[in-house]
Amino acid sequence: AYLSQRGVHQPEVVELMRIGYAPGRCLRAWLMRLGYSLGDLQQAGVVTARGLDVMAHRLIVPLEANLYGRSLGQACPHRFLAGGKGGLYGWPRVRACRELVLVEGLFDWASLWQAGFSNVTCSLGAGLNSTQLHQLCDGAARTVYLAFDADANGSGPRAARQLAQRLRSLGVEALPVDLPTGHDPNSFFVHGGGDAHQFRSLLERAHL
Repeated sequence: AYLSQRGVHQPEVVELMRIGYAPGRCLRAWLMRLGYSLGDLQQAGVVTARGLDVMAHRLIVPLEANLYGRSLGQACPHRFLAGGKGGLYGWPRVRACRELVLVEGLFDWASLWQAGFSNVTCSLGAGLNSTQLHQLCDGAARTVYLAFDADANGSGPRAARQLAQRLRSLGVEALPVDLPTGHDPNSFFVHGGGDAHQFRSLLERAHL
């Protein structure tokens, strides 16, 4: 029901992202039956000091070097296991593309993939880490479209323009995409009535 609410309706996208659900109160017992100690699980960050599942009541998306959990309840919406978030989401599939669309969130990624944009990757936030910057600045000739959230306070567009300038200084063609105010790519398709043709028009109008 939550995936449907967020506009994720293609089973192949759920399979591609390997989306799962962590109900809570089960992971600790299951892993300990497999031979892991409570200390092992606490060190890995999958259970708390009290022995509770860290990712309880969350949709789970495996990342290259971490796990992402999206809360379905009142807890903090976003959670990662201890450690860095790793590189760009789905990077091996898009690294050879001459044009890339970079989004902030995984549901943004899913919406664009469903709309036919297989050249999309995700930074899991507006701030890129050193691994992600290195991936974009690997010497390949490419254009990066920054489709960040169009927050009403202007923080998303501002972050996109700052990142575009930084990437350009590193030799990468980068262009911020101006989404309608208050929308991110996910809501553009799910609540804003947008379609693939309209999003492509936004890409064509992108400028620094």
